[in-house]
Amino acid sequence: MENRLKELIESLIFASSEPLSLERIKIVLEEFPDEEIEQALQKLIAGYGSDERGIEITGSAGSYLFSTKPDFDPWIRQLLRIERKNKLSSAALETLSAIAYHQPVTLAEISALRGVDSTHTLKVLLQRKLIKIVGRKKSPGRPLIYRTTDKFLTYFGLSNIKDLPTEEEISKILEEEKQ
Repeated sequence: MENRLKELIESLIFASSEPLSLERIKIVLEEFPDEEIEQALQKLIAGYGSDERGIEITGSAGSYLFSTKPDFDPWIRQLLRIERKNKLSSAALETLSAIAYHQPVTLAEISALRGVDSTHTLKVLLQRKLIKIVGRKKSPGRPLIYRTTDKFLTYFGLSNIKDLPTEEEISKILEEEKQ
């Protein structure tokens, strides 16, 4: 039955339109013991990790999805004729983090947090669909309100905005880097 369980999990990950969490897999496969599901998933991941396959199962924020192996990136890009994902500038990352941690937020609030005008950076992030306009604030001037999008979560490998590191986690990481 174990091989069948691996095949079931494989088909669930393949059929899911978004990364699939272990909890969701367990809900779907409720007739199987949790331990068997976890073991089958680990064996499946290991099997896809071999050099004999062009795809792998990638874990991101406790969820799983199929992805192509990085070694084959040039050919896949040629096939799909897509441009390489551009890195975000430090200004874009700073603006994006201000939005992610303080959302919903207005341009004036973002600019106050950063200490510089963020109009251009907001336009770039809107074009990349990493943020979206979700309405207007009920205050003088009725400024636009911004939030992050699902594409933001995917871009950073998060399954939920709550997966962002806390201030304590960031401080700990920065301290470890200093040592």
